[in-house]
Amino acid sequence: MLTFILWLLLLVVAWPLALIALLLYPIVWLVSLPFRLVGVSVRAIVELLGRLIRLPGRVLRGPGALERAD
Repeated sequence: MLTFILWLLLLVVAWPLALIALLLYPIVWLVSLPFRLVGVSVRAIVELLGRLIRLPGRVLRGPGALERAD
């Protein structure tokens, strides 16, 4: 919603720039999509490695520790 309000403000102040931004937004979104996918993948891998590193400590705490930790 804030983005839309800012775009409306830009439309009032400089309408040609607002129309250019409106046309370029889908192109910029498509170009940035692969970087977002890489970011999600890297975050998942880092979280998996962190959980694997902490697993021995969680197992040594006992059977009830797995339910309490989450």
